Amino acid sequence: MRETPVGIPQAITITAMIVTATTMRMATTRTVTTMMSTAITFTVMTMTMTITIMVEASMLTRSTERLVSEALSSAEGAALYRLLTWLSPAFPVGAFAYSGGIEWAVEAGDIRDMPTLRNWLGAMLSEGQGFCDAIFLVHAYRAASCYEQGKLSELAELAAAFVPSRERQLETLSQGRAFMDTVRAAWNCPELERLIAGFDDHLAYPVAVGMVGAAHALPLGAAVHAFLHALVSNWISAGARLIPLGQTDSQRLVVALEQDVVAVGDRALHASLDDLGSATFRADLASLRHETQYTRLFRS
Repeated sequence: MRETPVGIPQAITITAMIVTATTMRMATTRTVTTMMSTAITFTVMTMTMTITIMVEASMLTRSTERLVSEALSSAEGAALYRLLTWLSPAFPVGAFAYSGGIEWAVEAGDIRDMPTLRNWLGAMLSEGQGFCDAIFLVHAYRAASCYEQGKLSELAELAAAFVPSRERQLETLSQGRAFMDTVRAAWNCPELERLIAGFDDHLAYPVAVGMVGAAHALPLGAAVHAFLHALVSNWISAGARLIPLGQTDSQRLVVALEQDVVAVGDRALHASLDDLGSATFRADLASLRHETQYTRLFRS
């Protein structure tokens, strides 16, 4: 059969129809692809939102559980309340009247400003009175917890003797007695009366705090850190009045000594009585020379 030749106009028309059909097919394919892509994207977004909501809900649940678990029990709340009260500057032990020799150090020029006071207190805390007092507190607490009256008596005698000057002995014994008397008058308990029986006035401050802490079943670690914080706060208060320092600088000192307090407390919890010892000769000398200082604001 003989083919009929196609003219140019007809060829153009046929070509245009083919292109149009191809274009429509491609457009249809793109539309379908776009619709599928949109559907997939929407599905992924929906899944992502669902997962996000589930994760956030899980985090909220865990956060709520953590808040509940972090709430203090009745016993923990009572222990914290007592520590904050007993080792507060407002508790009537007369701590504000003592400087631990800082008054002489200021007059002698050893302490002149915030940096020199920080160095002095850091040494007293880590290598002197602070560390030794913390050891006495820890061992008094443990002896009192077991009602070892003989060991308590030995600790009380050792702590009263383990001071470099008459003024420091007055400081620790007067505060110890005031602390014990006030607690017995306002916070007494049978365990404390059993422990205090037979003791005379020679009850050093850290030993008294250890005995009271054990009688009231306070956490030992918390008691040690609270005691050291009170000691440092009183020293800073004395320095602030003597140098003098402003309130902001005083708070900067509290911040600067935070890690020292934590470290000394941890050391004391693992120390034996053989670890007692002082390497702060200048501070010990200051407490001795304060006894004959001409002008004094403090009793030590």
